Amino acid sequence: QVQLVESGGGLVQPGGSLRLSCAGSGFTWDDYAIGWFRQAPGKEREGVSCMSTSHDNKYYATSVKGRFTISRDNAKNTVYLQMDNLKPEDTAVYYCAADPRITIVQAICVMSGYDYWGQGTQVTVSS
Repeated sequence: QVQLVESGGGLVQPGGSLRLSCAGSGFTWDDYAIGWFRQAPGKEREGVSCMSTSHDNKYYATSVKGRFTISRDNAKNTVYLQMDNLKPEDTAVYYCAADPRITIVQAICVMSGYDYWGQGTQVTVSS
């Protein structure tokens, strides 16, 4: 079955960096859209960054554009989220998601467009 496992979360000071990883198994990684979502306490889950099978099609939420970078290594069945210049408002549980459908829904990080989810990893930005 499809499994996604996130890692790399932790506590970091404002202005710092973290790199999240998501390792997938049980499916043909190359054929799936991949996304990162986050959920802060008391808030709805939101799309952070998503990409289709093509490395050229990447979506970033306005709040993270210029600070976060999504990438995928299909040979390792892994997707990464490099997070730089972190801010306290980036504090959240970050989730990796995958879906075999390749449409605009997945490309623009619509949560309902993703069927497979990891368990999440906590990112806390605080001094």
